[in-house]
Amino acid sequence: MRHGLNLKKLNRTSEHRKSLIKNMLNSLIKYEQITTTLPKAKVLKPQMDKVITLGKKDTLMNKKTLFSKLQDKTSTSKVTKVLSKRYLNRKGGYCRIIKAGFRYGDKAPLAIIELLDRDINARDLDKKKKTIGTQTKITDTKSKEIKK
Repeated sequence: MRHGLNLKKLNRTSEHRKSLIKNMLNSLIKYEQITTTLPKAKVLKPQMDKVITLGKKDTLMNKKTLFSKLQDKTSTSKVTKVLSKRYLNRKGGYCRIIKAGFRYGDKAPLAIIELLDRDINARDLDKKKKTIGTQTKITDTKSKEIKK
């Protein structure tokens, strides 16, 4: 019988599952929206709610607990400074799961998990900006100066 076993194992060992959840939590905090499979998103949602609830109470013990869960200083500081202020009046349910069809290769059900009232610009955090137009202008002006 499966009474009281509320943890999904996701066909992984306990160490792999813990590191997977930790990495997905850090990605969700950083980008505020990620695409993953539906079972992983269902495991991640209550963990994210617990992390934000911990960050709302600004004590040293809660910061240490957050750091032990996330193992990342930037994620811990973002939870305590940004996300806790954003969800100050909300009592729970800080993220939502949106079903996003099926993956092409293996038909796994995909889902988008995102924070409510998210920052839209956080998604493009690591993308490099194209500055090709300004670089060609700079080289053109230098070549004109050399000709003169």
